[in-house]
Amino acid sequence: MELSMEKAKALLETGIAEAQELIKEPSKVDEVLIQMENKLQEVPAIGETLSDLPLMISMVKGYITKEYTEVSSKVIATMVGAFLYLVKKKDVIPDSIPIIGMADDLGVLGLALKMCEPELAAFKAFRDGKR
Repeated sequence: MELSMEKAKALLETGIAEAQELIKEPSKVDEVLIQMENKLQEVPAIGETLSDLPLMISMVKGYITKEYTEVSSKVIATMVGAFLYLVKKKDVIPDSIPIIGMADDLGVLGLALKMCEPELAAFKAFRDGKR
């Protein structure tokens, strides 16, 4: 089955409609982030690194909203710094180069994850305890 641009657009529009209702309840968004963590773990080779990305996002969101403040601002800055590198277009290796183009992004993200590992584990325990 081939996925045309029209079919992809229809699928995305369905997802957007569902998301607009979902984002009205932060706990449901957190559940989606947890599901994303689990799904990303299935991705060969890079899945282990990427699976903590939703957890990082959730932790930053919790810090900003003052729901979770048991972390230093330096740890939050490390995570946001990694996010900025991922979204900015000034990569060391351009993303347009297949496979290799993501290497620098994964390297920066992996380093940030390693630096923040204990704090992420503490946040995960906090989040899981709330459910």
